Amino acid sequence: MTAIIALLAMVGAYLGALQIFGNFQEVLPGEYYRSAQVTPGRLAEYQEAVGIRSVVNLRGQNRGSSWYDEELKASERLGIAHFDFRMSASRPFSKEQALELLALLRSVPKPVLIHCQGGADRSGLASALYLAAITRADEPVAERQISIRYGHIGIPYLSATYAMDESWETLEPWLGFGDS
Repeated sequence: MTAIIALLAMVGAYLGALQIFGNFQEVLPGEYYRSAQVTPGRLAEYQEAVGIRSVVNLRGQNRGSSWYDEELKASERLGIAHFDFRMSASRPFSKEQALELLALLRSVPKPVLIHCQGGADRSGLASALYLAAITRADEPVAERQISIRYGHIGIPYLSATYAMDESWETLEPWLGFGDS
């Protein structure tokens, strides 16, 4: 029992650290990055570090919310193109939505930073789709984007964000991965 408690404490500490440090992750060097909600300071840091030229906000337009308004101002001040795409981590993501998101991701200036609130669930599915559909990565490489490594916990019937796992499984045949 002590080992289980210790393991849960370590996982909790890891997940907490991801959030404290912004969950900024490289998906494709020089092309595609993912993170949790960005602050103006972190956005400037990311631009300096890897040359971010555009941001895709997966939380959708939220005018009047301080996080959103600050992100827009910082993007404008830094000369970063800003795009909004609304996704829900707790609702299935359809093939039509995937096509729309992929069209957006193909068109934005690179390097691109995509983010949601925690950088784990929506950002994970979007990253997996990008790798599978645009770079033609194999299934294990793409699917790793939706994992605990990035803070995603998809447990059937216990996790609202399991919708991201279900969506990926539904989209796999369309992506050429067969019935996994």
